[in-house]
Amino acid sequence: MSEPQETAPGSTDPDDAVSGRAGSTSAAARPRPVIDETRRTKILLIAVAVAFLALFVVLPLVAVFTEALRRGVAHYLDSFADPDTQAAIRLTLTVAAIAVPLNLVFGVAAAWAIAKFEFPGKSLLITLIDLPFSVSPVVSGLVFVLLFGAQGYLGPWLAAHDLQIVFAVPGIVLATVFVTFPFVARELIPLMQEQGTAEEEAALTLGASGFRTFLTVTLPNVKWALLYGVLLCNARAMGEFGAVSVVSGHVRGLTNTMPLHVEILYNEYNFVAAFAVASLLAGLALVTLLAKSVLEWRYGDALGRTRLY
Repeated sequence: MSEPQETAPGSTDPDDAVSGRAGSTSAAARPRPVIDETRRTKILLIAVAVAFLALFVVLPLVAVFTEALRRGVAHYLDSFADPDTQAAIRLTLTVAAIAVPLNLVFGVAAAWAIAKFEFPGKSLLITLIDLPFSVSPVVSGLVFVLLFGAQGYLGPWLAAHDLQIVFAVPGIVLATVFVTFPFVARELIPLMQEQGTAEEEAALTLGASGFRTFLTVTLPNVKWALLYGVLLCNARAMGEFGAVSVVSGHVRGLTNTMPLHVEILYNEYNFVAAFAVASLLAGLALVTLLAKSVLEWRYGDALGRTRLY
């Protein structure tokens, strides 16, 4: 039977040394708790985003509805009985009802031409479609005043034929169309480009006309993106202020849309009525946002491919 070996003082057992080196090596190579750090970062980013939205979105919306209902529901409803308020609501809905279909036609035509055909000036057309995103709405309104105003380039001809564009409903429609026409086109162009032309070419080969090909092949593939663009276009049309303010003339009861009427009521210190009309605009925006969210939830794959801008 072998006796246990004694270790001299100050010496180290080889097995202990090896295990010690292995332990120190494993301790040095042990990764940092990345999961905990990632979780903390995620929580911090979410908290920042929620705080930002609460401060700049939720709180102002709550303030609008709170101020609108400050004197009670009866006074809130009485604010909409004012003839000027009703005229502003009618004009806003009328302008949106005219501008949205016009932008729908333009958006579909432009997207189809850009996605399906090659032609000189194609890049220029794409750039011009993005122009309202980069130009101030006030500048676009001034452009229409320069063209159609009494002292504008076409002003004398319009006056000679008893036509009025600026400071009338046609000018408001033109300004609204200008600031909203990119929305439908920009929703459709990426999706149509990704789909290519194979399906349309097959339909044409089988004898379908161009219009029938559009109705039965192209439109079903882009219908949800088209609806999405229409929702965004409608929301912007009803809430446009800058360009409409320049071309409307602020004729109370005639050329004031809802955003302009809110400004007038607020400047007259009629805060409850101003916030009541503003709450209606905010409600319309929330309905649009809800419809947009439902579309993204149900048809996220089709709509996700259009988020290129």
